[in-house]
Amino acid sequence: MPVSLRVVLDQVVDPTSDDLHAAARDLTRALIGAAPVGCRVEGIAPVADDPDIDGLFTVRAAKQMRRDWPFGFVRGAGRGIVHSPTLLAPLTAHDRVNDGDQTVATVWDLSPWGSVAERHGADASRQRRLLRRAAKYADAIVVPTHVMADALGEYARVADRVRVIPGAVELDFAIPDDAVARRAQLGLPRDYVATSGGTAELDGLAAALRAASATDLDVVVIDVPEGQEPGLADLAQAGGLPERRVHARGSLGREDRAAVIGGATSFVAAATRNAWPWRAVEAMALGIPLVAVDSPVHREVIYDGGLFVPEGDLGDALRTTLGAGRERLRVLGQDRSRAFTWTGAAEKVWQLHADL
Repeated sequence: MPVSLRVVLDQVVDPTSDDLHAAARDLTRALIGAAPVGCRVEGIAPVADDPDIDGLFTVRAAKQMRRDWPFGFVRGAGRGIVHSPTLLAPLTAHDRVNDGDQTVATVWDLSPWGSVAERHGADASRQRRLLRRAAKYADAIVVPTHVMADALGEYARVADRVRVIPGAVELDFAIPDDAVARRAQLGLPRDYVATSGGTAELDGLAAALRAASATDLDVVVIDVPEGQEPGLADLAQAGGLPERRVHARGSLGREDRAAVIGGATSFVAAATRNAWPWRAVEAMALGIPLVAVDSPVHREVIYDGGLFVPEGDLGDALRTTLGAGRERLRVLGQDRSRAFTWTGAAEKVWQLHADL
């Protein structure tokens, strides 16, 4: 009888985050491609509609999963082996030893616990509730870095159930053929430094803007939440960067984002949050010289693919990427990015469930 791995697909069908949407979709595709003999992949989603993932055996509908699952009402989930690419999972009592039921959840970002600016929102409260249930009922909890694995124990009693499986860039993430036209449509200058984040990441974003002020280049900031543009302008002026040199853009689709990052002279990863650094890995994959604030997560993930410096030295490091060290950083970054693939992640997920 075939063994079914059922993947929670709420982020594929009705995404709340572009990064989580891509991660859930691409991991599921990779799980299908890496399925061992005698195994198949099924889906659990808010609706039973086709989620546009070839090779799914079937999709089970759990219509009120986002409303009910955080409180332990897991109607529609069924039983068996369940893997969730997020913390939203059917977390309830089950018997792994006698019935073979398993539930694994994933945490990509610890900011709902560690960030003063982010931990009071409704979504952060929901994430904390889900982690409490995962700590009680999950057979394993996946995080993308060892730094996060060590930190997770501060927020939940997870004992030895934490497993590290890194993320990766979106499949087919590459600079599009019409990148120049896309950048023009977005109103971007010809030469610029890129960074990302909103004013919730105040310290890191301020450091990135101060670093750019030490050059003659404009700054393009992506992933700026709607309504935070005025605060960003104030932050830039406080760091000595005129408002006219700062270009704030919100969440961008894959091709626009690749066009923006791929057109930058350098990328500055200044956020120190304990989370998977999506944009830094994307910059490395595109061969864009990377400057990063020295942090445990950056050291683990970027490793030798970029420059690590204290926050106050970002400006000097940024100038290095514009000079003789540029080509070396491009090569090192691309080499490092190849360590992270969804195929490799899928193989580790299959092995995790086999070990359980």
